Order: sequence, then C-alpha cells, then structure tokens
Amino acid sequence: MSVARLAIATHNAHKVDEIWAVLAPALPGLTREDVASAKELDAPSPVEDGTSFAENALIKARALAASSGLPAIADDSGIAVDVMGGAPGIFSALWSGRHGADRENLELLLAQMADIPDAHRGARFVCAAVLVMPDGREVVCEGVVEGELLRAPAGEGGFGYDPIFRAHGETVSNAEISPERKNEISHRGHAFRALAPHVAEALAG
Repeated sequence: MSVARLAIATHNAHKVDEIWAVLAPALPGLTREDVASAKELDAPSPVEDGTSFAENALIKARALAASSGLPAIADDSGIAVDVMGGAPGIFSALWSGRHGADRENLELLLAQMADIPDAHRGARFVCAAVLVMPDGREVVCEGVVEGELLRAPAGEGGFGYDPIFRAHGETVSNAEISPERKNEISHRGHAFRALAPHVAEALAG
C-alpha cells in the first residue's frame, strides 16, 4: 500500500466512498491507496462545537492535519428545513439525541413535520467542504441542493436523511437514485468538486 498523501477527516465509510467518488476524476494522479480516513489513521474525533457547517468542518480538518502531518479534507453537512428556521442544520446528525442514529433522526423529523402541508415542505441539504494544510493554509467551499421533504422514507440507498429528501428536478428520493446521480446533484458533490482544484494544487506543490 502506498503511503497516504491525503487525509479525510471522517470515520464514516459511506462518506469516504462518496468523497472519493467525487474527487477521483479531478485528481487523476491520486489512487484510493493514497487517501486515508481518520479511522484508518486511528485519529480521534474532535469536539465539533462550531456554530456553522464551515466551522465544524474546519475543526475536524485542523485536528487531522495536525495529528497526521498530511493535507486534510473534511466536510460538515446537514439538512435545513424552511418551516423549522433552518433546523436541524448543524445538529442534523444528533437530532434525536444520539449522534449518527440515522433512522431515529429521520423518524423524529418526519413526526415534527407530520402536519405541514406539501406546499411548505421545502428543505435543502447544505455542505461545507474544507482543505487544511499542515502549514495552516485553509480553503472552504460550500454546496447546496434544494428540494423537499417526503412524507415517508423511500429507497434503500444513501444514508442519513436521503430516504425522505427529494431534490428539485428528481422524481424519487435521494435514496432511490444511483450513487453516480447522487454525486452529480448532491450538496457534497457540489462542495467537493469546487474544492478539488485546491486539493490538486496542494498535492502538486
């Protein structure tokens, strides 16, 4: 295995796969073996106490860049519901009270939205993707996909709130579209495609 050249600040295997699928076409000189997740590097998860997606992403990337000595990328993302004033927002992953309890988070949000008519179920996925270099240089890029909340989960793909979110222009939920299509339209796809040239420049330098 090659020595890692780039670190991804996540312990979530699904997220590593999505990020790599987006970055790989823009970084032809980089192989999957050149990339290591925080889990693979046995790096601890820092306390994410920022007040925005960008702040939380930077906390994670700064910690991993410092511990690994590698350029580190991270993202923080979530769902923002119009009639809830942008909630769950940065608390999306722990909306039900336990971090990463995808099904419980999803079911709680559906229950909270149960009486909201279809015309007012607008929502968006938001992602802040960041690059932090060991020398302190930082880049922040953001991606957004607009859509609406469904009334019941649909599909087995994706993760998080994907089964109850349908992006504008699509006829099915994010959990029912192909991984390739999801990367094409998703908030994470938009954010990391914007970040990719900065990653390429950092690795080339």
